[in-house]
Amino acid sequence: MDKISAEKRVEELSELIRKYSVQYYELDNPDISDYEFDMLMQELKSLESQYPELVSPDSPTQRVGGRASGRFPKVQHKIQMASLRDVFSFEDVSSFVEKCIAQLGSAEFCVEPKIDGLSVSLEYKNGLFTRGSTRGDGFVGEDVTANLRTIGSIPEKIENAPEFLEVRGEVYMARDIFAELVSQQEMNGEQVFKNPRNAAAGSLRQKNSEITAVRKLDIFLFNVQQCRGLDFHSHSESLDYLKSVGFSVIPDYKVCTNYEQIRSRIEKIGSQRNSLPFDIDGVVIKVNDIKQREEMGSTTKTPKWAVAYKFPPEEKESTLLDIETNVGRTGAITPVAVFEPVTLAGTSVSRAVLHNQDFIDEKDIRIGDRIVIRKAGDIIPEVVRSVSHAENSVTFRLPDNCPVCGHPAVRENGESILRCTNSSCPSQLLNSMIHFASKDAMDIDGLGSANMIALIRNNLVKSPSDLYRLTKKQILSLERFAEKSAENLLKAIEDSKKRSLDRLVYALGIRNIGKRASVLLCEKFPDMDSLLGASQEEIADIEGFGDIMAENVFRAFHDPEKIDLIKNLRELGLNMSYDKKIVTDSRFSGLTFVLTGTLPNMKRDDAKKLIESFGGKVSGSVSKKTSYVVAGEEAGSKLAKAENLGVKIITEEQLINMTK
Repeated sequence: MDKISAEKRVEELSELIRKYSVQYYELDNPDISDYEFDMLMQELKSLESQYPELVSPDSPTQRVGGRASGRFPKVQHKIQMASLRDVFSFEDVSSFVEKCIAQLGSAEFCVEPKIDGLSVSLEYKNGLFTRGSTRGDGFVGEDVTANLRTIGSIPEKIENAPEFLEVRGEVYMARDIFAELVSQQEMNGEQVFKNPRNAAAGSLRQKNSEITAVRKLDIFLFNVQQCRGLDFHSHSESLDYLKSVGFSVIPDYKVCTNYEQIRSRIEKIGSQRNSLPFDIDGVVIKVNDIKQREEMGSTTKTPKWAVAYKFPPEEKESTLLDIETNVGRTGAITPVAVFEPVTLAGTSVSRAVLHNQDFIDEKDIRIGDRIVIRKAGDIIPEVVRSVSHAENSVTFRLPDNCPVCGHPAVRENGESILRCTNSSCPSQLLNSMIHFASKDAMDIDGLGSANMIALIRNNLVKSPSDLYRLTKKQILSLERFAEKSAENLLKAIEDSKKRSLDRLVYALGIRNIGKRASVLLCEKFPDMDSLLGASQEEIADIEGFGDIMAENVFRAFHDPEKIDLIKNLRELGLNMSYDKKIVTDSRFSGLTFVLTGTLPNMKRDDAKKLIESFGGKVSGSVSKKTSYVVAGEEAGSKLAKAENLGVKIITEEQLINMTK
C-alpha cells in the first residue's frame, strides 16, 4: 500500500476504533466482537509501523482503554493501569520469549489465564478497603467503591496487612449468572447484554449499588500495583501472598522457564476454556522477576515484560434457513435466525436471536445466506456476519403487522425494538401469563408453560385474575390433570395470594421493571393505593430509577386495563401490601451463607428466607468471608471453592438444626 492510501486507511481505522472504544469501554455495548476490534487495531499498528510518520499523539494505538465517564468521581491512578500488548500466534509468543532472554540472559515467566472482564484497582490502608476504581484510560478511572463492596470475594479487611496496598483485578460475571440475566432481560423485553464482559461492566457502573449486588459479580486479582510495608521478589510470590490473606486470585497460574513449557500451558488452558464457569479470552505471559521487569521497562502504553496471547474465536459457517419472529409479553417482536445445526463450545445450536431490524440491516442478513455463528461468552449463540448471499436473495424486513394477531407493529421513539400494539395479542397474553406465574413473580407451582398453554387454548383463562377463579372441575377437564394434580394446582394458586406486593408488581410485567426495581418501588410505596397515587416525579426520585423506568411505571398504573386487573385481583383476595423482612431472631447476624446444589426438602428460595429470617445474609458466591456453604446434591464449583478456602460446609438438616 502506498503512503497516500495508507494515510487514508489510518484515518478510517482510527475513527472506527475510537467509535468502537466508546461503545466497549464507556457504553458497555459494542457493535463488533473483541476479535474484530483486535484485528482493526492490528491493522492500524501494522500501517503505523510501516509509516511511522503517520503516528499521531491521539492515535488509538497510543492510548489505554477508554476514558472515565462523568457518572462517577474521577480517580487519578498513581501507578498507570497499563494494557498488555496482544499477540495472536505462537510465533509471536516465541519471539517475545527470545527477546526477553536476549536482554536478561535468563528468565522465568508466570503464565496465567486472561479473564475477560473489567479491570479495577482496590486500595487498602492498614488492611481496610478504602477505595476501588475502574481503569479508565489507564491514568484516570472512576470511583466505584460502593459497587465493588457488593462483591463478596473482595475482603473489607485483611489481617497482618502492610501500611498501604493497591492491587489490580478483573471483575467478571460467571456464565450461569450471565445466562440467567439474559433470559430475564429477554422475558422483560429489554435490550440484552451481548456477553458476560459487557454485563459485568454495565453492572459495575450502576449508580445504585443495590442493582449491582443482585447481578452477582465476582473478581480475580492478578497484580500488586504498589505496596508500602512489604517487598516481593517475584510476581508469583505476590500472588501467593494475596491468596494467603483472603483475596480471590487468578486461578491456575504457573511459572515456566522456556517457550516449550509456555506453549504447553497455553494449549492446556485453551483446552479447558469451554469447561470453565467464567470467560477467558487468552493467556497472559509475564516475566516473573520484579527487578527484571524494571530492567526491561515499558512503552507509553504497554510493559515490555508481558504479552497477552489472544484465543481466536470458535466460529462455524452455516446456512440461514429462515428468520422467525417471536412476540414477547411486552409486545416486542424479536427476529430469530434458524440455521443448519453446528456444534459450538461442545453443544449443537440451530437458532440465534437477531435482536432487531437495525442489527439485520447492519449485517445485511438474508434468508439463504451463508452465515458465521459463534457463542457469546461460549453460551449464547449469535450471528457474527453474512459470508455470501444466495442467488436472487432479498433484503429481510420485519413485518408491519404483528405475525400473531395482525395488529399494527410500531417502533417507538428512542427504541430499536418493534412492538405489537395489541395488548390482547394471544402471544403477549401467553407470555404475560407465564411470567405472572413464574418463580420470581407469583411462584405458582405446577403452572409452567405447557399447563398455561392448555388453560388458554381451552378458554379457561384470558387474564391473570382468571387463575383465581379456576375450579377443580375446570382443571380436571384438561387431559394433563388428575385429581391430585388439580388439587395441588388449586392450592398453589391460593398460596400465591399471600405473596408480597413487590412480587405482584414484578408479575404485572411492567416494561423495564425487574425484581430489584419492584422491591425498590415498594420500599418507597409500600401498598397498592400509594403506588397507584404516585406521581411520575416521585417515582423518578427513587435511587436507581431513570426517567424511562418512572414513565413506564406511571403509565402502567394509569392504564385502564391494568387498573381493572388490579381491582379484580384485590377483590379476589391478593395481598396488596409490601412485606418487609422482619427479623425476630438475630442468631445469624453477621453470618453469610451460600446455597449450592439441590437440597433434599427445601427450595433455595425457602432456604434463603429461613436464613434471612434469622438475620443472616445469602450470597451467590463463595469467598473467605463466607461463614457456611449449604450443599445439596450435584453441588459444583461453589462446593469445590469452599473446600479450597476451608469454608465450613453443612447440609440442609444441619442448617435447620441451627435454627432450633
